[in-house]
Formats: sequence, structure tokens, C-alpha cells
Amino acid sequence: MINVAILGYGTVGSGVFKIINENNSHISRRAGEEVRIKYVLDLRDFPGDPVEDVLVHDVNVIIDDKDVDVVVEVMGGVNPAYDFVKRSLESGKSVCTSNKELVAKHGAELLEIAN
Repeated sequence: MINVAILGYGTVGSGVFKIINENNSHISRRAGEEVRIKYVLDLRDFPGDPVEDVLVHDVNVIIDDKDVDVVVEVMGGVNPAYDFVKRSLESGKSVCTSNKELVAKHGAELLEIAN
């Protein structure tokens, strides 16, 4: 099983959540094993939303969970995204980001940590 954590539940994060859930059998088949969203990090609550079951408010829950394989950062901006991505990489997780500003300012350093 591939456990995924999504950092951010705005327009992009909620779209990633929806796509992975709606196309889970296809994505899992292509990945060669089941893909599951274990956590979504956001400061807000979403009563009645399907994300409610996996929503966390503390990034340490994700970083400290050895079962999380992939972190998808879709928060935007540099802070706190930089710290969260760096700590995720340092804890051995793969990271995917759509954050161009983060990559422009810290991409070389983050790639070095990832390697």
C-alpha cells in the first residue's frame, strides 16, 4: 500500500483528493499497489466533507508517521511549505509539489536532500 498525505485542502488539494479517490482503482493498478490518502493537512475544518475522516491540523502527525510514503504539497507560498517539505524529505518521504515559488527559491536544496 502507498500511503499519501496531502498538505493543503484548497482548490488544488481538494482536487487532488477528489481525483485520487474517484480514480483509485485505475491509479492503484497503474502504481502496482493500492494508493490510499492517509492524511490531509489543513488549518480549517470541513464538517460533512469526505476529507473529514483523514483531516489533521498538525504536520507532525504526517512527518512522524513512518507509514506515509508520499507527501503532496499544494499549500502554495514558501512558508510554511518549505519547512514541511524539507522535514518530509528528511524523514524519508517522497514529495510532489506544484509550488513554483518554493521550487524557484529552494529547489536545489530540496533536490539535494531528496537524493
